[in-house]
Amino acid sequence: MIRRTGLPVRSLRARITVLATVLAAVVSLVLLWLAWTLVGDAVAAVPQLPPGTIVRVDGADIEASLLADHLREHARERVLIAGAVAFCFVVAAAGILAWTFTSRVLRPLREITDTATRLSVESMGERIGELSTRDELAELAHTFDAMLDRLQAAFEAQRHFVANASHELRTPLSVIRTELDVTLSDEHADEAELRRMAGVVRDATERAEQLVGSLLLLARTDGAGLVLTEPVDLAAVADTAWRAVRSEAEGRGLRAEFNLAPAVTTGDAALLERVAGNLLENAVRHNVDGGWLEVATEQGPRRVTLRVRSSGPLIDPATVGELFEPFRRAGVARTARSGAGLGLSIVRAAVQAHGGAVSAEPVVGGGLSVTVHLPASP
Repeated sequence: MIRRTGLPVRSLRARITVLATVLAAVVSLVLLWLAWTLVGDAVAAVPQLPPGTIVRVDGADIEASLLADHLREHARERVLIAGAVAFCFVVAAAGILAWTFTSRVLRPLREITDTATRLSVESMGERIGELSTRDELAELAHTFDAMLDRLQAAFEAQRHFVANASHELRTPLSVIRTELDVTLSDEHADEAELRRMAGVVRDATERAEQLVGSLLLLARTDGAGLVLTEPVDLAAVADTAWRAVRSEAEGRGLRAEFNLAPAVTTGDAALLERVAGNLLENAVRHNVDGGWLEVATEQGPRRVTLRVRSSGPLIDPATVGELFEPFRRAGVARTARSGAGLGLSIVRAAVQAHGGAVSAEPVVGGGLSVTVHLPASP
């Protein structure tokens, strides 16, 4: 593998060497031609002697009228001989130097290629590291290492997500299997026992169905673009979301306060309704009996805001960012009793798909405040 990856580098090295050698040869030929021309012109300017005068040049008697031509030819011959020798040395030196220095210049590129060859999903820890050079190849190596860091984080997050999703799906399936095995093994099970078993199986099936639906919605929103866009009033979707959880909130004695001003954005109405629905469901289900919740919308010049605050258990500020990770519930891992732990993950994915941002902070005394910012509708 490494030998094969070395072939493109050597080919590039040979091409650079040939290019440098040809360039040196062309420049040398141009210089040689200029020298040949200049020498001929310089000799042609020799002063003219009286006609019939005989001049001895290099042991030969030359008539004065032929002196200039003789000197020009002689000088050009010397230039050609010396130039040819110099041409050969210059071209050979250019090829040797180009081959040598190209090897040093391309060494970091070979290291990058070898590192990429060794990489796999199981060995994402390979890095190029710092190079001895401080040129574009060093910048390429740094960019390559940064890309590997992001890929490794993505692979680890994917493994974690798959493990958690598998655990969440296994729980209701295990409940269903256990109830069926226990009931079927009881030869004297009556109608009441069968109805009890059916109720448990139904609840477990509903939980699995909700989890699969949440996973599909998260896959739809996470990193995907919007298919449908239309003006959406956050005040309207918040009011619709409240009607869905109002009976549950009243059953727990929660006090609700609303400050819903028109806040129009552009996006997918179904996704934005899910954003408001997840926030209000979390505010109700992760609240304390007799607690409170506040819902507000605001319209700004460039963005609109949806804010949901609620009472609840104390949350460590250092773990607030984890709430947006899949299968996290108010800082508690996936062993919580209800919900799939995907509510805020779906909220973040949907908000980012709309070009917005979402943040959360703990409430003094217990609880959570989640703020969604979205671009205002033109």
